[in-house]
Amino acid sequence: MLCDVCQKSEASVYYTRIVEGKVQTVNLCESCAKDKGVDESASFTTADLLLGLGATRQIERSQPSQHCPVCGFTQADFKKTGRLGCSACYDTFADGLANLLRGMHKGLKHTGKMPAHLSRRFAMADRVKSLETELKQAVQDEKYEEAARLRDEIQKLEHELQA
Repeated sequence: MLCDVCQKSEASVYYTRIVEGKVQTVNLCESCAKDKGVDESASFTTADLLLGLGATRQIERSQPSQHCPVCGFTQADFKKTGRLGCSACYDTFADGLANLLRGMHKGLKHTGKMPAHLSRRFAMADRVKSLETELKQAVQDEKYEEAARLRDEIQKLEHELQA
């Protein structure tokens, strides 16, 4: 697409504004953009738009020269693209990403979605594992009445899981 001003160079700056509900778009080459005072430093990166304006500065503050040992991605690359290079980037940039992800999602651990009945079964299975650990400790501490109570609770939960 050619520059709307000089009609010679390829447009690389796309300026859009909305005035009184009407969209006005101007396509400019770099030199015309500088001549017209369109400053790219005032623009937002993809990452800023996805994560919140200025949010990527948190990643930059963590360790400015930090890069992923697997793919070589840097904080600057993340800021430009709004994406990380590979799965190792999540560990490499964990400090800065934690605050960003916490603001975007409910938590830092992806739990996925599942039907309610399965969710209940997983919760019961986790409870059984927890009770088994408590049972072993009660037997080790020779608290046999507590161990019997825990054993009965485990058996009840296991029976419900099999149903």
